[in-house]
Amino acid sequence: MATGWKGRLLTGLAALLLAAVAAADGPLDRLQGEGFAHYTLALTWHPGFCASRSRPPRECREPELRRGAEQGFVLHGLWPSLPERFASRGIDRRRWWQDGCFLERPRADGSFCRAHPPFTLPEALDESLDGAMPGRASCLDRYQYAKHAACLGLPEEDYFAASVALVETVNASAFGAFVALNQGGEVGRNDLIHAFEAAFGEGSGRALRLECRGRGNRLLTEVRIGIAVDRLEEFPEAESLVRQDRGRCATRVRIATFD
Repeated sequence: MATGWKGRLLTGLAALLLAAVAAADGPLDRLQGEGFAHYTLALTWHPGFCASRSRPPRECREPELRRGAEQGFVLHGLWPSLPERFASRGIDRRRWWQDGCFLERPRADGSFCRAHPPFTLPEALDESLDGAMPGRASCLDRYQYAKHAACLGLPEEDYFAASVALVETVNASAFGAFVALNQGGEVGRNDLIHAFEAAFGEGSGRALRLECRGRGNRLLTEVRIGIAVDRLEEFPEAESLVRQDRGRCATRVRIATFD
């Protein structure tokens, strides 16, 4: 056994190594799901989503819940791709996107606000999720977890901590800044893709799906980003991104803002 100054040195180096490992174990490292290939990070442009709804939900009607949402994207969900065990039973991708975990755990009757209790999350995470996901006012968090994560062994705290970290990363990027700076106007669909590639690397635009609604599909409501499940902790490096199907947006896209 090492003694004296050598022992103290080894002990100090071990402590530093453990500290480095602990520091590296962030929210993205802890959400290493198994049995599926990638996540789709669905981010809503909240003013566009609200403008597209004929009957806007609470998070669109109440100014307090809209506050700050025009400064960046908000969280819709983090969706695992078709799990291998579902595919082995003949369930295709389309049905998985439609029903998700409800294929195994039937959806409870009534609204999710009544059918599912609130999550018990650490206070700091709970507050961060409130800011990142205005739809919590309509229990969107409970719905998203029940449909996309509950049957896959993804812990609630890790799932939402990773979701918040991913939203913050996108909003802090040059792509997030481009969208926020152009709100209230129009941009080219290809300009959005080029802004994404400028932020995340050449060719990364293939991992971006743009969602638009309204007349002629010209109103930006959401973006979806494919992320490899085994490289989640590397996001937003280009090597962590996975190709998405092309969305249905017009060549010119309007980025709405709240009045």
